[in-house]
Amino acid sequence: MDRVVITVENVTQRFRVLQERPDTVRELFARFLRHEVKVRKFQALTDVSFTVRQGEMVGLMGRNGAGKSTMLKLIVGVYSVTEGRITVNGSMSPLIELGAGFHPELTGRENILIGGLLMGYSKKEMLRRQDSIIEFAGLGHFIDAPVKQYSSGMYMRLAFSVATEVNPDILILDEVLAVGDIAFQAKCLERLQRFREAGKTILFVTHSPELITDYCDRAILLHKGQVAFDGDPVKAVDLYRASAVPQPPSVFRREPVRIP
Repeated sequence: MDRVVITVENVTQRFRVLQERPDTVRELFARFLRHEVKVRKFQALTDVSFTVRQGEMVGLMGRNGAGKSTMLKLIVGVYSVTEGRITVNGSMSPLIELGAGFHPELTGRENILIGGLLMGYSKKEMLRRQDSIIEFAGLGHFIDAPVKQYSSGMYMRLAFSVATEVNPDILILDEVLAVGDIAFQAKCLERLQRFREAGKTILFVTHSPELITDYCDRAILLHKGQVAFDGDPVKAVDLYRASAVPQPPSVFRREPVRIP
């Protein structure tokens, strides 16, 4: 149970951001050829390192813009790492963007099959699991409606059901419980607890201090793209709360501040 399944080593991530947006793609292309496109570099993460062990439930916290979602997308391979290295050992089921991988014109039932195929499972395997996924999602007759008609909560129900039913070694979640109703959140947390008891690894982003303190073994706090704290969930929540209101810059310093 102490095997390392996720290793993040000295990861720095930069993006190129357009400073001004041309009105059309044609105009963008023309200005690009003339070297007139102005871009700036944005550094989302700076020298981030941490590990996650098998069977751990780890929460990733931080204010908006701290780099949490970027970190998850790097781990699951949505982005390529600018600098550093990320290693993942085990099958992974990511749920990092609501409805990602779903085709809006297809029904929920059809998207169950597509979602499983995208994660590497066979059609036969997904058909075998289909009834269990539908039952857990609790969408009723909407399962045969196009998902473009779904609310954000319905999207989350279906996406979470698919991601957790395929029984991965590692589950990656990005703030998905925030859009579910209380009853479904309870079902999700019960399933996550069973995952944990089965030795599965869970890494998730949340703004909920209660989820961190009640369920996590560890918490990682990101601040302006850097690891500000990695350890006890209660301590992480205290620092997170302190960063959520105006505070002296010393909140994230290692050395004590001397007051004259």
